[in-house]
Amino acid sequence: MSWLSVSFETAADHVEALADALTDAGALAVDVSDAAAGTSLEKPVFGEPGSAVEHPWERGLVTALFPADANLPAAMTQAFRAAGLAREVPYRVERVDDKDWVRATQSQFVPQQISGRLWVVPSWHTAPDPDAVNIVLDPGLAFGTGAHPTTRLCLRWLAVHLRGGESVIDFGCGSGILAITALRLGAAAASGVDIDEQALLAARSNAVQNQVAVQFHDAADKLGSPARIVIANILANPLRVLAPLLARLTEPCGRVVLSGILAGQADEVNAAYLPWFDMDTTEHDDGWVLLSGVRKQVPA
Repeated sequence: MSWLSVSFETAADHVEALADALTDAGALAVDVSDAAAGTSLEKPVFGEPGSAVEHPWERGLVTALFPADANLPAAMTQAFRAAGLAREVPYRVERVDDKDWVRATQSQFVPQQISGRLWVVPSWHTAPDPDAVNIVLDPGLAFGTGAHPTTRLCLRWLAVHLRGGESVIDFGCGSGILAITALRLGAAAASGVDIDEQALLAARSNAVQNQVAVQFHDAADKLGSPARIVIANILANPLRVLAPLLARLTEPCGRVVLSGILAGQADEVNAAYLPWFDMDTTEHDDGWVLLSGVRKQVPA
C-alpha cells in the first residue's frame, strides 16, 4: 500500500485554515511545522508566555497525506478555495511507500555518548559500554531524548558538575531524562515538573525503566522545598517569565541551569536572572546556549 504526500509553504496566518480544509478535502493526516525549523530562525508553534505575538512563525510548512488514488488537483483546489486563498500555492507531491514504520522510527534513534561516562540508550538497543551510566529511554510523546542540542547541553552539565548528594528539580521535565540522569549520577533526590500530562506519564514510565525514584508533579500543584540544583530546558521567553519562581526554588548558593536558549537570546535571559543569581557559565552547541549561575545569599 502507498500514499501521496503533498507539501507546500504558506504564510503562517493561513496554516490553520488550510489544515482544516485539507482534511475536509480528503487528507488522511495533516502536519504543520515551522518552515524555518532546524535553522537559527526556528520559533515555537505559538507565542511563548510573555510574547507579544500569538503566532510567531513567518512561514509554515504544511504536509498532507492522501490515499494513492486521490484526485489531488481537485482536492487541492477545493482546499485552497475553502481556506480563502486568492490563488493556489505551488505544492510538491511524493509517493510514500508502505514500510515497517516501527522499525523505521527506531532506526532514527541510536545510543548517544554524552560524555565519557554517560550514554543515552534506546530501550531496544544494547548498551555499547555496559560499565557506563546508561540512561534507558523510549522516545515518545515527551521532549527529551538527548538528540537535541539543548538536552545534550544539560546532560553534559550534569555529568561535569554533579558531585553527588545534591537535590535537583527538573522544571519542564518532558521525558524526565534530566531528573533521571541526575539520580543515576549520584544526586540524593530529584523531582520533575511539567504542564503536560502526557509528558508526566512518559517521565514516570522512564523512571521505572531506569529503576530510580523520581517524583513528577503537575506545574499547577504546590511545589516542594528549594533544591540545590534547578535545571530548566524550556524556551527563552518562558525562562524569562519564570525567573522569580526558579529563584524561589533554588537554595541559597545553589545553582540554576537554563537551556532552550538561542545564542541571540542569551543576554536577555541572563539579565532576567541577575537580581537573584551571579551568572557565570555559558556553553554552546549548534547555535543554542546553556546559562548557569549561583543563587545569591538571601539577606537575614
